[in-house]
Amino acid sequence: MSKNLFDQFAKQFFETFLSPLGEVRTNFEVPGEPKFIDIWFTPRNQPSINTESLGILAEIATLPCLLEPFRNQPNPFEVRSCLSKLFHVQADLQRQLKRQQQTLSESELPQLWIITPSASEDLLSKFTANLRPDWLEGIYFFGEGFKTAIIAINKLPRTPETLWLRILGKGVIQQQAVEEVIGFNPNDPRRSRILKLLATWKISMEASAIIEEEERELIMTLSQAYLEWEQETQRRGQRQVVENLLKARFGELDEELASIIEPMLELPPDEYAALLLQLSREELLRRFS
Repeated sequence: MSKNLFDQFAKQFFETFLSPLGEVRTNFEVPGEPKFIDIWFTPRNQPSINTESLGILAEIATLPCLLEPFRNQPNPFEVRSCLSKLFHVQADLQRQLKRQQQTLSESELPQLWIITPSASEDLLSKFTANLRPDWLEGIYFFGEGFKTAIIAINKLPRTPETLWLRILGKGVIQQQAVEEVIGFNPNDPRRSRILKLLATWKISMEASAIIEEEERELIMTLSQAYLEWEQETQRRGQRQVVENLLKARFGELDEELASIIEPMLELPPDEYAALLLQLSREELLRRFS
């Protein structure tokens, strides 16, 4: 159950944060094979957001790629299964280009990113996966011809650049990432998006008939994120009520009126509702500006 719910969370996570950068397809069927890629991503030329806000995740998304997130370290068979998907996708792409009399350079071929909470030295050595000086600690590349890397989340440096990968980690690593997200400015759209996903994950686990020990620990980690999301949702609802009342009374919500919404929300709902109905525009601006 834990694995299935993590898979669902991870797919929603990448769909939410990578969609502004390109096309995200989850459970993408491997051409000609009864296999599915967790996340298949194709970048667009002009992203609709500032890519710096996504750190290393944006660097990963500069080329077409397969993303295979794991809740637990994959075994060698699972790694080979991911490689098989990559090779089938590359071969199908090259067949298509050949029919169109086009070519693709080696550097433009799709890349495979295996994302795991940890990767043992034994696993890395089996695939001759090594660090590169131009990439961060914790990202291990196979031989150049494989177009593949393993991201060991527990080895990533704790920096803003790695936050959007550390949120997929386990234990203390994930807990720290959740705390960092909660510390974002409440107006940061990334905060509300990830809190919603984390809250949904928590609710899904709590709805399970059987909750395993690992899930209990994860629920505890996500509890603060859930509370923050709940409060944020409530505040958004209150803000909408205030906006609607201002529009109903004064016809439009101009810059002056918009500036007093946040100060008004510091009052209890019954108090600001009464003031909105009783005071004139000038009185409201004097009181809350």
